Amino acid sequence: MPKKYLLQGGRFIDPSTHTDSILDILIVDGVIQSMKPSIAPPSDCEVIDLRGKLVAPGFIDMHVHLREPGFEHKETIETGTLSAAHGGFTAVCCMPNTNPAIDDESIVHFVHSKGKNVNNGIVDVFPIGAVTKGRKGKELSSIAELVQAGAVGLSDDGAPVYDAEIMRRALEYASMYDVPIIQHCEEPALVQGGVMNEGLVATELGMPGIPPVAEEIMIGRDVQLTEYTRSRYHVAHISTAGSVGLVRDAKKKGVRITCEVTPHHFTLTDDAVRSFDTNTKMNPPLRTQTDIDAIKLGLRDGTIDVIATDHAPHSLDEKEVDYLQAPFGIVGLETAIGLAITELVVTKILSLAQLIEKFSTNPRKIIGRTIETREGELANLTFMDLDAVWTVKTSRFKSKSKNSPFEERTLKGKAIGIFNHGIALVY
Repeated sequence: MPKKYLLQGGRFIDPSTHTDSILDILIVDGVIQSMKPSIAPPSDCEVIDLRGKLVAPGFIDMHVHLREPGFEHKETIETGTLSAAHGGFTAVCCMPNTNPAIDDESIVHFVHSKGKNVNNGIVDVFPIGAVTKGRKGKELSSIAELVQAGAVGLSDDGAPVYDAEIMRRALEYASMYDVPIIQHCEEPALVQGGVMNEGLVATELGMPGIPPVAEEIMIGRDVQLTEYTRSRYHVAHISTAGSVGLVRDAKKKGVRITCEVTPHHFTLTDDAVRSFDTNTKMNPPLRTQTDIDAIKLGLRDGTIDVIATDHAPHSLDEKEVDYLQAPFGIVGLETAIGLAITELVVTKILSLAQLIEKFSTNPRKIIGRTIETREGELANLTFMDLDAVWTVKTSRFKSKSKNSPFEERTLKGKAIGIFNHGIALVY
């Protein structure tokens, strides 16, 4: 017997079709049969009451670290996708800094297959392949094989592709398959030993700093290479006002550049490091209020295309060390939507349609995995409660790791479920 769901009375917003309506959505065996203001529930139908709630095309996080293979004590594909589902994401793109790195088609197949076989495959897992073998920056990976195996982008994330000749060749080869090079932008010579933003707070705390120019120099170089090769380039986790300006100017020139920002980079400043909480240590580091203001303007005017989490799990014992020794990174899948609504929608920086573009429409375009939400298409949806007021409790996270600087923070707006591959998860 066909499995039927009726999503009742939700406000459906889809920027790609300029839709903003209160609709009932009837889904049979995972396919949207009808979208109307009112649908009588068929027999043997599970009704999901979404009155007063928001329904959007399925959100995707195009920058996560699932840690498998090699670092399963931090996260696994199973726990990471469960965390994503409870954060409101129907898909994730996993970065290649695993052990071994995702620099071989067999590892792409492994990650893709594992994603389909955990949590009923409700969250799609799209691997990002390594630009260079072992992510060592010395020799290009077999880009053709990686893409043909299912890699949707290429990155050495966690490290930049610092050799300009290798970066040029990577851009040229990637353009043959129309996939983006996703760059972790930093000039290594300017970063050595740095643990936080270089500035007044770092000076007061006696901490070695990471200067904003380390990020901006790499973006400036890569913009020129991207323009020269006529390829596609994506800036990961942008963090400085100068970087936003560089991307804005490049877009005006017609360079095929996109970029993303994390919720922590539009929410926290380097003042948070005064707590010496190692969960405030990430790379790129938390910057200043001036940088946050520029990032919010970049989100509003479209310079910044995507909100992504850079979900980077670490075990408790790894983070419970001296600040200088702690690893960079925080988890983010289960707080992203709440932070974005609280910091960007409630404050009227972004409209709901713009928020959905940053979480769904734009990232899916960038990786070539677009979806259509209309009759006859597979249902791929995210459900949100914009009015939910909740307090972050890391102990409740589905992620294997709990390293978040947002413990006990009160947020407004929350994901309440997803629908994908014929499966509804509502919580």
